Amino acid sequence: MIKNRIKEYRARYDMSQEDLAKRVGVRRETIGNLEKGRYNPSLVLAWNIAKVFHASIEEVFTVEE
Repeated sequence: MIKNRIKEYRARYDMSQEDLAKRVGVRRETIGNLEKGRYNPSLVLAWNIAKVFHASIEEVFTVEE
């Protein structure tokens, strides 16, 4: 299972789900589903999200068994 810290990073950057979605080219619902763990991002999407937050993929996403 992939866990993420998207909500935490959005708060840090004062960014809404809609703002982040627009910056990475997905719908707001996709960001919401990622935050709730309902959806695992593609590598490209994970990379783009991390880039928005000036972080590494590993800082935003972690894999838990």
